[in-house]
Amino acid sequence: MKYLVLRLERTVEYLMALALAIMVALVFGNVLMRYLFNSGFAAAEEVARLMFVWLIFLGAILALRHHGHLGVAMLQAKLPRPLRRACAVVSHLLMLYGLYLFASGSWAQTVIGMDSYSTVLRYPTAFMAASGLVCSVSMIVIVAVNLWRIVSDHPRAAVPGDPVAEFAHPELHGSAK
Repeated sequence: MKYLVLRLERTVEYLMALALAIMVALVFGNVLMRYLFNSGFAAAEEVARLMFVWLIFLGAILALRHHGHLGVAMLQAKLPRPLRRACAVVSHLLMLYGLYLFASGSWAQTVIGMDSYSTVLRYPTAFMAASGLVCSVSMIVIVAVNLWRIVSDHPRAAVPGDPVAEFAHPELHGSAK
């Protein structure tokens, strides 16, 4: 299972790199064409926007997986461990609810986008909305797994304020051997 998660993570990183490369090439090429030839590639802006949206949402998945989102654990660090865990459970349940809303909204936009098309390339705008769906469903899985770890007192549970939480993924901090 650990191998599968690491492979998925690596795939997301490669997809992000590909999206960034496509964005840079299209925008730079479009700028050159506008300045040198007084014309441009009409679809460059549309594709760059699509790549940007996917890049942001894929990056958000990785940031959540690596506990890289901003959080204030200062107050929770002062609490005793049982209260820290209780706060973590409540915050995870709230996150799951917010992600559920995000997923249902993204699903609705994806369905609507199946019948509407982009201006230049005429691809279904569902491709844009699907990025939110992929992001929200992935985040639901990540948050639910960590919630289960917190509730079952698993050693790899990431509890904000816990001194161990920052080392939940030692491979990210250079201490993996």
